[in-house]
Amino acid sequence: MKRERAKPGGQIEFRHLRYFVASAEHGSFRKAGAAIGVQESAISRRVRDLEDRLGASLFHRHNAGVCLTFAGRRFLRRARQIIRNLGEGANDIAAAGRAENGCVRIGIYSSIASGFLAELLHSYGRRHGDVRIELVDGNPDEHVAAIRQFRLDVAFLTGDRDWPACDRAHLWCERVFVVLPDQHPLAARAELTWPDLAEEPFIVSEAAPGQEIHDHLVRELAALGRHPEIQVQSVGRDNLLPLVAIGRGLTLVSEAMTVALLPGITYRPITDEILPFSAVWSPINDNPAFRRFLSMAKVASTKSAKITPTLS
Repeated sequence: MKRERAKPGGQIEFRHLRYFVASAEHGSFRKAGAAIGVQESAISRRVRDLEDRLGASLFHRHNAGVCLTFAGRRFLRRARQIIRNLGEGANDIAAAGRAENGCVRIGIYSSIASGFLAELLHSYGRRHGDVRIELVDGNPDEHVAAIRQFRLDVAFLTGDRDWPACDRAHLWCERVFVVLPDQHPLAARAELTWPDLAEEPFIVSEAAPGQEIHDHLVRELAALGRHPEIQVQSVGRDNLLPLVAIGRGLTLVSEAMTVALLPGITYRPITDEILPFSAVWSPINDNPAFRRFLSMAKVASTKSAKITPTLS
């Protein structure tokens, strides 16, 4: 029965190239088959299929084996390049799947000077040094919008609010501190209460998390029947603290920020004021580098909760 030949231009499979290169390197279908663990007949058949698809003979066949034709020598260079490129591409994808490279884009709403988030970023960078970390400041609404549009992978936000179309996991807590001039009368106390602060003027940054601090002050002091004096400053958090030092008003920071030791200021905790922090992300985000980062965050949160159960 006469064998049908495939039309030139048919689909070429990876095994066609692999068998062809092995045959060229070993000079024999039998030796090529033995080298890659495939029967000689399968090697011969697939090479013939490849020749049919290309419309050209690749080998001269003789009793001692095979040798390349002119077309075969030219195609061997291309076949090796294709196999090499495919292998490199597969390695790149595998590395991305293992979170060995790539990028994690993180929305932050608090200081990374110290604490849980700083330690998490340090640990992740130590394990996955080839992954680029991008940090973006902003308010919660901006961060969540960016997460839904996949412009951010995750945001670390304060509070326990659930956001539509997003997943959330509580990770850690921090105490809330008042920043005041070191010569302020309240600086002599180890801790402060809201009634202690009822008559004090405050300043907040126009940038995040200034608005949240403003709203928090209004809620807490309004409960005491006070309308707080709060001035919004068009500076970032770092430049807000020197304004406290020169007596322009008090402000609030989370515990992580208190490692910033600036002249003229003092930090004092507010009794029983605990600020929860959560990770927020899209459940359909399949970025492997981010997924590894999130996994590390959850493990670190569990360990932190065991160490400091009163803040979990």
